[in-house]
Amino acid sequence: MSFLKLMKQSHSSPEFVYLIKQYFNMSSKKFSYGRDRLTPKLAQMILEDNLICKIRDEEIKKIKKSRQNILNVLKSSSKVYGVNTGIGVLCNTIISNKDSKLLQENLLKSHAVGVGDSAPIVISKLMMILKVHSFCMGFSGISIEVIKRICWHIEKNIIPIIPSQGSVGASGDLAPLAHLFLPLIGLGEVMYKGKRLNSKEVLKKEKTPPLVLKEKEGLALINGTQFISAYACYALEKFKTCLINADIISAFSLECVQGSIKPFSKKIQKLRPFKGSLMVTKIIRDLLKGSKILESHKDCDRVQDPYSIRCIPQVHGASWDAYFHLNEILEIELNSVTDNPIVIDKNEIISGGNFHGQPLAIPIDYAVIAASEIGNISDRRVYLMLKGNEIVPKFLIKNSGVNSGFMILQYTTAALSSENKNLCFPASADSITTSLGQEDHVSMGSIGAVKFLRVIENLEKILAIELLCSIQGLDFYSPLKSGIKANKCYNYIRSKIKHCKKDRIFTNDIQNAIEIIKSKKLIELTA
Repeated sequence: MSFLKLMKQSHSSPEFVYLIKQYFNMSSKKFSYGRDRLTPKLAQMILEDNLICKIRDEEIKKIKKSRQNILNVLKSSSKVYGVNTGIGVLCNTIISNKDSKLLQENLLKSHAVGVGDSAPIVISKLMMILKVHSFCMGFSGISIEVIKRICWHIEKNIIPIIPSQGSVGASGDLAPLAHLFLPLIGLGEVMYKGKRLNSKEVLKKEKTPPLVLKEKEGLALINGTQFISAYACYALEKFKTCLINADIISAFSLECVQGSIKPFSKKIQKLRPFKGSLMVTKIIRDLLKGSKILESHKDCDRVQDPYSIRCIPQVHGASWDAYFHLNEILEIELNSVTDNPIVIDKNEIISGGNFHGQPLAIPIDYAVIAASEIGNISDRRVYLMLKGNEIVPKFLIKNSGVNSGFMILQYTTAALSSENKNLCFPASADSITTSLGQEDHVSMGSIGAVKFLRVIENLEKILAIELLCSIQGLDFYSPLKSGIKANKCYNYIRSKIKHCKKDRIFTNDIQNAIEIIKSKKLIELTA
């Protein structure tokens, strides 16, 4: 958010004051765990080492106070879940003070039951960042030593390796979080200087002894929604990049098929003023301002374009609205305490359900559908472009027949969009009973979050192919040029990917187009 935009807000409002603080905090590239408001964007900046993070003295005091409240419980006759009791259905089993520390280590060991492919290393690192932020709010009863050790892992880039399967997204992301924090006690594996190594070996190399977990600490480590949140955060930022690129690329496609700019009129969009559609309309009109290609056929006798062109504002806009919704939900989640029990104060420790992933699970499923639909309509535009017209040859290549041109690229978009559709069944619509019935409703948000990233990665590939097809089509309109901003993108793309005159292997072209999308270069050029 720009400073100018901030200034337009009411100077007297608490929101304004907070935003100003956030603005200058970002400007100084510093972030205070447990104090500053974390957003998916800021989380990404921390992940990329673009923000310096610290724990302020005030938050350290809160952490120590919360820890003391746990110690006070042990001195009393109070029964507190996971401190002096077993967990899950074993919540009525009393644990002696003598065994309470052993329980915490055992929790990490027994819950490390994840399977399947390893989660991306960036997800593991992001999970630790989110966990530190939550702990620093001072309601988890964990010691500052454990938090500092997690920060040590982040700063040293010694990142735990965790399996991607095994969480049901309700009792906290138990299995992945257990794997994430095994290295604290010298177990499990980490990525260290580009190598996958046993954590005990790495700690020895770094001359750092394993931690001995104290009461409540193991439970605090494995309880929480950080697996769901990390996947959702990471995928959401990639989704945003895809959405902006989809708007830019669709403008090329509109020109390629000689589409009309009239459906992008402010007049009709204001009669149905959804935030997303209004924004997309503005983006497309801005991109195509000054287009000689559009000008060349403005008086043609075509009445209407197909939906995949004419309804870009409505379809892309709806997906943008889904993005805004999940971004809002995630911002709440990232600044919440999601473990169990929660240490309110010295007199009140509450065993509740803040670990349940349902508030995230449903909007993630919504976002999965929204991302899939961007790929779906992109595939339809690829199909349209392959038809050609009086200027653009069939399959986007001259001398088709001996040349298949871009024909088979649409097979790939069809396959990817179909795969995404199959991934759209909402994970949150399912539930299954665990822990002998004690945990009888779960969110499956973890499954939805993993799917979300997979759908986004498929979407990047679909958009890359639409980019290749649309730019190839625009070549045939030369010397006519696109809009001023769109033409900047066209020139950049052509500096990286050459026009196809005859059949060739498209693998490198597709990969180059994917990298262009990921690089955000087109976004920079049109800003």
